[in-house]
Amino acid sequence: MTTWFSATAVISQLKELWGLTPTLSAWLTIGVQVGFVLGAVGSSVFGLSDLISSKKLMIYGATGSALANAGILLSDGVWSAICLRILTGVFLALVYPPALKLIATWFTRGRGLALGVLIGALTLGSALPHFVNAVGGLQWQLVIIATSVATALGGLLVWTFIHEGPFPFPRAPFNLGRIRQVFQNRGVVLASIGYFGHMWELYAMWAWFLTFAHMSLAAQHIGGASAASWLTFAVIAIGAIGCIAGGLMGDRLGRTATTSIMMGISGSCAVLAGFLFDGPLWLLIAVSLIWGFTVVADSAQFSAMVTELGDPMYIGTALTMQLGLGFMLTVVTIWILPLAAAYWHSWQWVFLILLPGPAIGVMAMLYLRLLPEAKSIANGLK
Repeated sequence: MTTWFSATAVISQLKELWGLTPTLSAWLTIGVQVGFVLGAVGSSVFGLSDLISSKKLMIYGATGSALANAGILLSDGVWSAICLRILTGVFLALVYPPALKLIATWFTRGRGLALGVLIGALTLGSALPHFVNAVGGLQWQLVIIATSVATALGGLLVWTFIHEGPFPFPRAPFNLGRIRQVFQNRGVVLASIGYFGHMWELYAMWAWFLTFAHMSLAAQHIGGASAASWLTFAVIAIGAIGCIAGGLMGDRLGRTATTSIMMGISGSCAVLAGFLFDGPLWLLIAVSLIWGFTVVADSAQFSAMVTELGDPMYIGTALTMQLGLGFMLTVVTIWILPLAAAYWHSWQWVFLILLPGPAIGVMAMLYLRLLPEAKSIANGLK
């Protein structure tokens, strides 16, 4: 997953190289989101996740995303790079949703924790480009090379060691009408609405926290670009621990309760970030780390709910549709935040735009908790 934010981590260098406007800068991240949506929706329409083994899809996706990411090295300008970012997202849609389905084949109990560990790995992978960039102000080409190699090695690991578990989902024939049936499942729809609220906040925070941190530290005359990269790495990476904690809570406390708690805390942090923009530094760091911990801690629980509430024959399609539509929302927030910052001439309050997402997500989870379908979640823990 390191290819996801590879260009975002070196955005300052690419701005200088290509003279990027705020909109074009945003598209180096948005391109991956758009590509992921195209890949996910296309995969759902043709039922690839239910027709082809998850292992094969992950190998194809990892190889393709590594090559597309490496192609940026040959780009002669921002437009070709954006096209390659879109292609990277298309291939990553063959990695992420099939991985969720594959992990679910190994667990009937403890599935929330298992998926939490997987999303934790995704989170750590998303943070690694900031680590690579922070270790010494590396040239952007080295960041692209390192992230491409890491993704290719991930595909090699899957090819060498990974296979489906003892509880596989049945293979399903292609049937376009099944997509409609996914949306007729009330439990899956509410779990997806919760996920959409979560996604409204998550990727915009991940994409623009580096810029927010850089502006905040500069306003306080603290550190430089490297300090902002280190803080961003820490804020995103701590989410890996949050995912594991969220998985444990989901399996033991209940998924609707866990997701409501996490979204409530992360939404509060989005508000507090603006008040702490100009210090004190220790409190800004503390709130940012709590935000990074909670903003992704609930992610796997939405996927786990879909595997528990959906038709077993079409779990792959349901997961891919949920993820595809969720990532479509991320395009909006990633695009809006720099425009708002330009309008306000400051990054201080831009994260307030993210608050409606977790608020709507909490309401969807509390409503799902009241329905009889909730008895199927986490062996009755809801």
